[in-house]
Amino acid sequence: MQASTRNKRSERRGTSTDAIDAEALLSWYADTARDLPWRHAGVTAWQILMSEIMLQQTPVVRVEPIWREWVARWPVPSAMAASSQAEVLRAWGKLGYPRRALRLHECARVLAAEHGDEVPTEVDVLLGLPGIGAYTARAVACFAYGQRVPVVDTNVRRVVARAVHGRAEAGNPSSRDLPETEALLPARTDRAAVFSAALMELGATVCTARTPGCDRCPLPRCAWVSAGRPASEVVRRVQKYEGTDRQARGRLLDVLRDASGPVERVRLDLAWTRDPGQRDRALDSLLVDGLIEQTSDGLFALAGEGGAAG
Repeated sequence: MQASTRNKRSERRGTSTDAIDAEALLSWYADTARDLPWRHAGVTAWQILMSEIMLQQTPVVRVEPIWREWVARWPVPSAMAASSQAEVLRAWGKLGYPRRALRLHECARVLAAEHGDEVPTEVDVLLGLPGIGAYTARAVACFAYGQRVPVVDTNVRRVVARAVHGRAEAGNPSSRDLPETEALLPARTDRAAVFSAALMELGATVCTARTPGCDRCPLPRCAWVSAGRPASEVVRRVQKYEGTDRQARGRLLDVLRDASGPVERVRLDLAWTRDPGQRDRALDSLLVDGLIEQTSDGLFALAGEGGAAG
């Protein structure tokens, strides 16, 4: 497709390929990108996949040391597949949302058994793997294999909302997000892959949600700044952690991670005494999610360590 035709189609969708200055963004990224280990040369698609799963709703500073441990321990999918669910859950530690660890373990088993211990290159095939959603599939295709595919996370959506549409916030995810972001990508595949990384980096480090550093932004044009930085119409909900079901689940998991085998129910009861009803609800949800299991004699253990379930 010729560039002029592509631009016309992009403009009909409300976005043009020059809506974000690619040259300025790429130059800024080359000079200021964070030195993250999963961006280094020689990092495999499997190791990038692990980083993407870990980074979901989790800060880089918490992910990096755990990721380094996992790369050393499980450099290929078959290495993780040979480990138990409980081993993976213990290694996950306190990254949060531990179901991601179980799904990654399941994904490793499929990769080892059905894909020759390699991560597929095609987005459609990636989407068929356990625990791999639309974002992760495209992130792996782009960052591991350098493909020209749109990679849209919260940071990217925020940058596009501000720079292109003049809105302070992106609002809820939409079916327009992928084609709109794809329209921004440079035509050359190699530049498009770096552009995607740079766009995400800009949202993570400069065009942040609460305190955007517009004085440090490399983009010469931004619709939001031109409009006078209008306030967001989105009402933010502050997500608390103290006293929530998530915290209760974490306390119960801590007991089982620290144990060498199945434990009695009383050990779990003592881990969360503030609300017995909440504790029971948390325990039930852990069982339903497959993160823990109950033995035939009524003890509790991490997934894979309980023997025959009761």
